[in-house]
Amino acid sequence: MSETMVLRAADGSDFDVYTARPEGVPRGGLVLIHEIWGLVDHIRDVADRFAAQGYLVAAPDILSHGGIAPALGAELFALLNDPDENVRLEAQPRMREAMSEMRSPGYAAWAVGALRTVVDWLETQEGVDGRIGAVGFCFGGTYVYLLAASDDRIRAAVPFYGTAPSPERIADISAAVLALYGQHDPALIDALPDVWERMTQAGVDFETVVYPGAGHAFFNDTGSRYRAGEAADAWERVNTFLPEHLDAR
Repeated sequence: MSETMVLRAADGSDFDVYTARPEGVPRGGLVLIHEIWGLVDHIRDVADRFAAQGYLVAAPDILSHGGIAPALGAELFALLNDPDENVRLEAQPRMREAMSEMRSPGYAAWAVGALRTVVDWLETQEGVDGRIGAVGFCFGGTYVYLLAASDDRIRAAVPFYGTAPSPERIADISAAVLALYGQHDPALIDALPDVWERMTQAGVDFETVVYPGAGHAFFNDTGSRYRAGEAADAWERVNTFLPEHLDAR
């Protein structure tokens, strides 16, 4: 069963949250954080897939507050995945303009606060019993790291091709982390050895998987970078990792 509810952030602003419930008592709760395109149909589909695995899933829309509502995100996604290079080039200024608000001072603090409000809600739901994880993609992967560094109620964190936080924030992560990347994602792959070292120094339970044939956004089956084999393997790994760290406590 799925529905969209409204939660209120600490500053009094409201934001939508898509929720997907499993049949029966949940095996835990998941915060599912969208890509830079916002809470589009693809993320709702992923939420439904996790619910079918037994999780109560809450997928918040934290980008409408940053200037990219789902309808705009879906439009920009279509343009930037168009096979015509000219269409893609012409869409880039619109994308940069749409992203300007989320780069403003204070946005990240608002977004992490909103995500913690989602954790508050999950914590009260029957059957969750403190078993809470977070999964996110791209922009959402970056915020999975930030949420894990900001809220020790997160037991398992799965950032797909996300940017790790600063070393001092890494030290605040108590969750187990499974980070998934495509080899053809230069900025993230170049930074990964240093991230690994920082995670090790901080004592974080940090596991990485790098797919040699994949690039950024390989999990998104609605985009041009989708890699079916790698996405299927990642899905299996995530659904092994989550119960290892949520069911065991």
